[in-house]
Amino acid sequence: MGFYAGVLRVFQTKEVSVFIIFLGTTLFFFSLQPKFLSQTNVDVLVRITPELGIPALGVTMLMIAGEFDISIGSVFGLAPMMMAIIIETGVNPWLSFLATLGICSFIGLAHGIITVKSGIPSFITTLGGLLIWRGVALAVTGGLPKYFYMPEEFISVTVGKLAPFVYMQEIWFLVIVAIFFIVLEKHRFGNWMRATGSRKDIARTMGINTNFVKVTCFVLASLLAGFGGILQSTRMTTALPNQGDGLEFDAIAATVIGGTSLFGGAGTVVGTLVGEYLSRVIENGLIIVRAPSYYFRLYIGIVIIVAVIANVYLQRRVARVRSVKVE
Repeated sequence: MGFYAGVLRVFQTKEVSVFIIFLGTTLFFFSLQPKFLSQTNVDVLVRITPELGIPALGVTMLMIAGEFDISIGSVFGLAPMMMAIIIETGVNPWLSFLATLGICSFIGLAHGIITVKSGIPSFITTLGGLLIWRGVALAVTGGLPKYFYMPEEFISVTVGKLAPFVYMQEIWFLVIVAIFFIVLEKHRFGNWMRATGSRKDIARTMGINTNFVKVTCFVLASLLAGFGGILQSTRMTTALPNQGDGLEFDAIAATVIGGTSLFGGAGTVVGTLVGEYLSRVIENGLIIVRAPSYYFRLYIGIVIIVAVIANVYLQRRVARVRSVKVE
């Protein structure tokens, strides 16, 4: 009985359940179109997914702390544009890379400070950021793409191929997942994040600097969005002013699919990793079977609405259980 109970608990965990859905979805599209698991298509999936998944990890950390950032798509597009412009001035590519990540971090810092100091909801703050940073990317380029051809050593470190189906962007993705997992599960900052996201007032009475926690997570969200954009432009050798359009909603969907609460206080980066791969499999599968492209947006919209309903239901259920125990 103990063995079966243990197995049941494993299958009930969010990461495992999402992984099972991922496998089922993969088999479904393979049954419709065997080319789905062809070497070429799998290679595309493993190269693209980390570039879009890295920003989703930043969104996960921020959502656990109880905030949102819907400007990450604009920062994703702005970062390679800024890096290309800095390089054009004669700055070394590596220094340009660090300078660009610094700019992205400053953007997150600005979002965080405005949110915690003014009391404006982060949705509004970053909605403004979404429009501002997309506007900056369009203004500095005149709406035109920029070539983004990097030196071979930069390419090898960021998006280079290590082995069949193994690329550096996958390694970066997994390394960041591992670091964030340790922070959430083993470090006190992870506890601070959960406390800040679930009961901010109580967290403050415990001596936690909730403003610092939130601002730090805003910085992480923008930093990783910029990093993901640079990885994508390095692979494509082009920086586009509309790059990352809609990424913010894809990232939120991958995050909630992976089990992160929309109301803060709970989440898992491993779940986000699997959720991102599931989202890309669905998007790619729809393309492979020649379904209309807007079906994926329909899926994203449904996922977000269902996730909100599920979160509200679970919170109410937990509240009822607690009230029964008190009585």
